[in-house]
Amino acid sequence: MAGTEVITDIDAKSEKQRLAEEKKRLKAEKKEQKKEAKRRAKEIAMQEEELGEDEIGGGVPVFLVTALIVVVWIAILCLLIKLDVGGFGSGVLTPVLKDVPVISKILPTANNEEMVVEEAQDDSYGGYTNLKEAVDYITELELELQRAQSSGAESSEELESLRAEVARLKTFEDNQVEFQRIKTEFYEEVIYAENGPGEEAYKKYYESIDPATAEYLYKQVVQQVEESNEVKEYAQAYSEMKPKAAAGIIEEMTDNLALAARILSVMSAEDRGKILEAMDAKVAARLTKIMDPEY
Repeated sequence: MAGTEVITDIDAKSEKQRLAEEKKRLKAEKKEQKKEAKRRAKEIAMQEEELGEDEIGGGVPVFLVTALIVVVWIAILCLLIKLDVGGFGSGVLTPVLKDVPVISKILPTANNEEMVVEEAQDDSYGGYTNLKEAVDYITELELELQRAQSSGAESSEELESLRAEVARLKTFEDNQVEFQRIKTEFYEEVIYAENGPGEEAYKKYYESIDPATAEYLYKQVVQQVEESNEVKEYAQAYSEMKPKAAAGIIEEMTDNLALAARILSVMSAEDRGKILEAMDAKVAARLTKIMDPEY
C-alpha cells in the first residue's frame, strides 16, 4: 500500500514537471510569435511610409512642368504681340498699354517694323528657332504633365484602396477576437472552471428545466459537444499530416479563421508549432491573435 502511494506521488510530480515544461514551451512560442508579428508590423509601417513619400514627392515635378508650360505660353503671347499678328498689338494693345512701364516694351514699334520682327525673333523665342517648334514643345510638356498627373492619381488611389481594405479587414478581425475572448472567458469561468460542472452536467441541468427553454439550451449544448468532438477529430487528422500540407489547408480557411484557431488550440504544442511555422506569417499571426485574445 505504501509502495503504491510512493509511485502515485512520483507520477504526480512527473506530471507536474511535464505540465510546467509544456507551459514554459508555450510561453516561449508565444514570445517568438509576438516578435514575428511586431517585425511584420514594422515592415508594413515602413512600406506605408515609403508610399506616402512617393505620393508627396510626385507633386513637385507636376508643379514644375505646369509652371514651365505657363512661362512658354506667356513668351508666345508676348511674341505674337511684338510681331503684331493680325494687328492685335498695334490696333488694340498699343493705345491702352503704350504708357505702362515695362509692359510697353512688348508692343510693336511702328517706325521700323522689320527691325522689330527681327529683334523679336532673336530675343523673344526663348531658345527656339520658330513658333512651330515652341508650340510642339508645349504640346510635349502637356502630354508629360498628363502622364505625371495620371501616375500620381493611380498611386494615390491604390494607396487609399489598400488602406480602406486594411481598415475593413481589421474590423472583422477585432470582432472575431472579441467574440473568441468572451467565449473563452465564459468556458473558463463557468463550464471549464476548476470546480465547474462541465459540459455534461450542464446538459443534464438543461434537460430538467422548462421544455421551451430546455429545448433551445439543450440544442446549443449538444451542438457544442458535437462540434468539440469534430474539432478534436480534425485536430487529430491534421496532426497526423505533414506540417506543410496541414498548413496549406488551414491557410485556405481565411473565411473561417475561428474554426482554424479552435482546431489548432486542441493540438499539442509541438504539432501546433510545426504547422504555424510552415504557414504564411500573416495568417499565423492572425490565428495566434484569435487563440490568444490578449496577444
